[in-house]
Amino acid sequence: MEENLKQLPSSCVKVVFFGPESTGKTTLAEALASVYQTKWVPEFAREYLEDKLERTNEICAPEDIYPIASGQMQLENTLAKQANTFLFCDTNLLSTQVYSEAYFDGWCDERVRMANRKNHYDIYFLTDIDVPFEHDLLRDRPHQRQEMLNAFKTALKKQNIAYTILNGTHETRLKCVREQLKQYV
Repeated sequence: MEENLKQLPSSCVKVVFFGPESTGKTTLAEALASVYQTKWVPEFAREYLEDKLERTNEICAPEDIYPIASGQMQLENTLAKQANTFLFCDTNLLSTQVYSEAYFDGWCDERVRMANRKNHYDIYFLTDIDVPFEHDLLRDRPHQRQEMLNAFKTALKKQNIAYTILNGTHETRLKCVREQLKQYV
C-alpha cells in the first residue's frame, strides 16, 4: 500500500463522522473532542481546496485527489499520536473516494481505493441530511443531498462497514454518539 496513505497503529478508538456536505460532521467532531478532552481531525480537503481556489480560481480536479488523501492521512496520523481514548475524525479517505467518484464520473485514484480496503476505524456515524444546508465557497450540491447520502450509504455497504445513522438536532446526535461511546470508557 502507498506509504502516504497508510494508517499508523494507534491505541485510540477512531470515530468517523461520515456523510454529505453540511450535515454537522465538523460540529460533532469538535464538540466531542472538547467533551472527551482529546483531538479531532479536521477535513484536510477544505483547507487544500480553499487555498487552490484562492490561488488559481479553480476547483477540485482529478489530480487533487491523491494530495488530498495524503494530507488527510498525515493529519490523522499526527493527531492520533496526541489523542487519548478517542480520536474524532471529521472525515476519512472513504469520503475522499465518495466525492471523487461523484465528481469524476466514477473515477478515484486506485491508491485511495486500496487504502480504504486496508485502513480501519472503530466506529462510523453516518450524518443524515435532516439539518439545514449551509452554503460556503466549496459546498455545491444543496439540491443533491439525498443522492449524496445514498452514495455514502453505498460506500459503507460495499466496504461491509457497520454504521449508525445520526439524525435530529445537534443535541440528539451528541447524545446518540455518547451513548455508543460508553462501551469504550
